[in-house]
Amino acid sequence: MNILIFFVSVLFFLASVIAIYKLFGKTGIFAYICFATILSNIQVCKSITLFGLTTTAGPVLYAATFLCTDILSEKYGKKVAAKAVWLGVFVNILWLFGTQITLWFVPAETDYIQSSLAVVFGMVPRISTASLVSYVISQRLDVTLYHWIWKKSGDTPKGLWLRNNGSTLVSQLADSVIFVSIAFLGTMPMEVFFQIMFTNYLFKALVALCDTPFIYLARRLKPMELGEANRTGTGPKDERSFI
Repeated sequence: MNILIFFVSVLFFLASVIAIYKLFGKTGIFAYICFATILSNIQVCKSITLFGLTTTAGPVLYAATFLCTDILSEKYGKKVAAKAVWLGVFVNILWLFGTQITLWFVPAETDYIQSSLAVVFGMVPRISTASLVSYVISQRLDVTLYHWIWKKSGDTPKGLWLRNNGSTLVSQLADSVIFVSIAFLGTMPMEVFFQIMFTNYLFKALVALCDTPFIYLARRLKPMELGEANRTGTGPKDERSFI
C-alpha cells in the first residue's frame, strides 16, 4: 500500500507545483514552498517502510521544493530563486516558534489534544533546526549549481536535463546527510540511522528524476497571472545572488 501511496504522491505533488505555477506564477511557487516547508516538518516525524526499507514520510513533499527553485531559476533568474530559499527559512522559523507558543498555553480542563500536540510539536525544535540548516545549505547549493551547469552546458534541451538533475541530485545528497544527522543522530540504533539517511536520499533522488518532464513543461508554460513569465529560457540571467 505504501508503494502505491508513494507514487501517487510523487505525481500529485509535482503536478501541484505545475498547477500552482500556471495559475499564480512565481507567487504560487512561493506559496507552495511555504506549504511544503510546514507539512514536511510534520511528515518527517512519521517513520514508514517502502520497498522493505525504513524511511520517513516527508521526502516526496520536500523534494518537490527543489523543482520549485529550479523553475524559478529557469524562468526568473538566480536572484528570485535565492529569495524563495530565504522565504522558506523565514517560514521555518515562524513554524518553530509558533508550535512552541501553542504548547506553552495552559490547556483548559476540557482539552483533550494537548498530549497529542506535545508528542508532535515536542519534536519540532530538533526537527526544525535540522530542516533549517539543511534547507539553507542544500537549496543555496541547488541554485548555485543550477546556474553553474547552465553556463557550462548552454541553453539546450540536453542542458536543461543536466542542470535540473545534476543540481538537484547533488544538493539533495547534502540535504539528506545534514538533516538526518541533526534530526536523528543518537535517537535510534546506528543501523537504522544510516538506513534512514540512505533511504531519505534514495527516495528524494527518485522524485528528482521523476520531476524532469515537469521542468520541461514549466519552461513552456505561461502563467495566467499578468506580468509573469518574463523569462524566456534564453540563458542564465540575474547572476547576482540574493545576499
